Amino acid sequence: MSETMHDGTVAVTAAASPDAGLTAAELAAKYGLSVSGARPSLVEYVRQLWGRRHFILAFSQAKLTAQYSQAKLGQLWQVATPLLNAAVYFFIFGLILHASRGMSQDVYIPFLVTGVFVFTFTQSSVMSGVRAISGNLGLVRALHFPRASLPISFSLQQLQQLLFSMLVLFAVAIGFGSYPGLSWLLIVPVLVLQFLFNTGLALIVARMGAKTPDLAQLMPFLLRTWMYASGVMFSINNMLAGRPEWIVRVLQVNPVAIYMDLMRFALIDGYGSSHLPPHVWAIALFWAVVFFAGGFVYFWKAEERYGRG
Repeated sequence: MSETMHDGTVAVTAAASPDAGLTAAELAAKYGLSVSGARPSLVEYVRQLWGRRHFILAFSQAKLTAQYSQAKLGQLWQVATPLLNAAVYFFIFGLILHASRGMSQDVYIPFLVTGVFVFTFTQSSVMSGVRAISGNLGLVRALHFPRASLPISFSLQQLQQLLFSMLVLFAVAIGFGSYPGLSWLLIVPVLVLQFLFNTGLALIVARMGAKTPDLAQLMPFLLRTWMYASGVMFSINNMLAGRPEWIVRVLQVNPVAIYMDLMRFALIDGYGSSHLPPHVWAIALFWAVVFFAGGFVYFWKAEERYGRG
């Protein structure tokens, strides 16, 4: 705008900006700007994850294929590794330490193999989850996507590996006299619940591992302790016979023991409901829901910090 001065000259002055006096935050709100990399709302985060579902599946399949690509036996190691572990445990715990007490060989061998396969499912999900962010920083820093895609994808990879291995588990059960029946249908809900539990646990350790990469070095020791406390190689009921009831119940209701025992109950004819703790299905559902929901929210809360610093 212009105005005439008393001496006849014309002075030009700038019109006041309509945004003058607004703070940076107010300007951003006015023009719809948001912080780069800001954490979306929980509902929006779930929507973004659903939109990346094809990526999650493809990434898990690619990781599964590449896992043994340098080995001559390739994907057969998915089955050979837990079977070899089961053979070692049978030699040490079954033959030397007589951990099979109270069970015939026809029950103990599928009991042991089932325990090894089911525990390996959780163990592998945790180990891959703890490195999900710290081991993929290039991907995290280069592309924008919901970071929960990575631990979920790794858990899905382990589920696919277990499904491949289940064929051998079925063969072992049938070979020792446990033939398919209606109880085998229970395998499906057991796997669904354990997958939810594993995914929640993977999300938790993924956030922890992103901040503290050394956790990946400590995790094998924690998992080994968990394995020995979960009854992979022995029946908790039989081994702790005569001990206080509360000790038996505490060990029986730990999540891995719950899912192992449910799988054994479904597969093995000689493994009856007397080996299961009370309200076993309610406990299995509780662990799955609490860890999956809690782990998802816990991971989401640090979404904007992954890959920074």
